[in-house]
Amino acid sequence: MILANPIITHSSFIIKRMSVEVKNLTRIFGEQRAVDDISFSVGQGQILGFLGPNGAGKSTTMKIATCYLPPTSGTILVNGHDVVQDTIAVRRMVGYLPEHNPLYLDMYVHEYLEFVASVYGLTGKAGRARVREMVDLCGLTLEQGKKIGALSKGYRQRVGLAQALVHDPQVLILDEPTTGLDPNQIVEIRSLIKRIGQDKTVIFSTHIMQEVTAICDRVVIINRGKLVADSDVASLQAGNRSEKVTLVEFEQPISIDLLQSIAGVISVTEMPGHTYKVTSSQEADIRASVFRIAAEQNWPLVGLRQQENSLEQIFQQLTK
Repeated sequence: MILANPIITHSSFIIKRMSVEVKNLTRIFGEQRAVDDISFSVGQGQILGFLGPNGAGKSTTMKIATCYLPPTSGTILVNGHDVVQDTIAVRRMVGYLPEHNPLYLDMYVHEYLEFVASVYGLTGKAGRARVREMVDLCGLTLEQGKKIGALSKGYRQRVGLAQALVHDPQVLILDEPTTGLDPNQIVEIRSLIKRIGQDKTVIFSTHIMQEVTAICDRVVIINRGKLVADSDVASLQAGNRSEKVTLVEFEQPISIDLLQSIAGVISVTEMPGHTYKVTSSQEADIRASVFRIAAEQNWPLVGLRQQENSLEQIFQQLTK
């Protein structure tokens, strides 16, 4: 199903304080519009999933937000500071973990973090105390005496997160932070991001939809440089569908005609295992009627559930 309106917004979502405001942002490389006039905002204490297929413009947007690239037009404000006009203030407020985590592999973990802290002016006792705090927060206590080059990818990602957080930024920007990690490492990094997001603004890109449902408050999807969705996760899944699908499973074959007779039902399709796909209008809730018919006809009811659009399906619909 293709959504009638490709741009989904959630106007009732109230943000008390804007941390990041993207305003009519455009970035052109030669003939290519990598980012094409996109606008969205993220508030303090929110975790935003920034999604899109490869080449959609996600990394370009993040690089502009972190002052690595200038925009062609439009701007990004971080706590009111323009990424072009006030780059030093923005860099002080932002922590950044790029997709390809650049680390000095011949440095020891604690040595590297102390070096990064010193770049932000954290030296002496204050710098060492902050490094110890980050080592503890990111689960690096047992690894801090090792060279970064000897660490697994999971621990290197933790070092990357620690360096992004060492100066206590208000905004954390993470470009695919769980790429290449094993399932246990992914769970650990997700948990860490969720904890960090309690009092910071977090923007992270990912291709893993389970991460979005697990930790995100909101989702922004871009495709070919254009904004195609901006919504909280539940509203995005509900979308603007005019129909609802309910899967009904019985112990035995039943009469489709009786299900078809329920008010609001559009169609009934028989599936394997005595399961029936019942499509109804969006406003109709057929579950009570199904229970009543099953009881009247003495049909043992095994299962009854409404089917939601998965984020994977929605992502595919919006980015075809």
